[in-house]
Amino acid sequence: MSVIERFAGDAEDADGGEPASTEDLLYGVIRRLWPLHRTVVRAVEHELAGTGMTAGEHALLDALRAEGPCTVPQLARGMGLDRQPVQRWVNHAMELGLVVAAPNPAHRRSSLIRLTGEGTEAIRSVRESEAAELRQRLADLPADDVRTALHVLDRLGEEFRQLANGSRTEPEETGSCGSSGKSDDNGITPTSSHPVHKGRPAR
Repeated sequence: MSVIERFAGDAEDADGGEPASTEDLLYGVIRRLWPLHRTVVRAVEHELAGTGMTAGEHALLDALRAEGPCTVPQLARGMGLDRQPVQRWVNHAMELGLVVAAPNPAHRRSSLIRLTGEGTEAIRSVRESEAAELRQRLADLPADDVRTALHVLDRLGEEFRQLANGSRTEPEETGSCGSSGKSDDNGITPTSSHPVHKGRPAR
């Protein structure tokens, strides 16, 4: 039995023909998440070839684009990751001139990480290329189906975070990222002289 046939069977009862329960369907969603994640990472790495960025740094820049300046603990919490890999991505993105550390008015020892002009342009270019791919390959998906998928994934995330939550949040890091929601560099000069690293042009 192929993977597609096996996953298609999630919609039917093992006895044959009967609709699956909600629990069985949820197991089907969960079983798909890990292989889907790995496939998406490989696709992103393919698109990033020649930019100097990794898939993790792509996720970092996209988070900063969406949320505005953040501390490393805030970024790690928002991405559902430990601090160590996020800090490594931040360090490399600084070397590439894509992000910079700025003073944090709320906590002197925890700098805000923000996009530079180069970082803003890099993530904009990559996202334009990705958007073109999505329009081409997934144009047949109705928006309502996508909204339903987002709702299910959000609920799964909430419930499993409660099950897995053994981490402690430092008091000074309980706030959200930059309230402006902007991802420009606000006049901060990059700390690196590396050239701009742009994504592939949209096809």
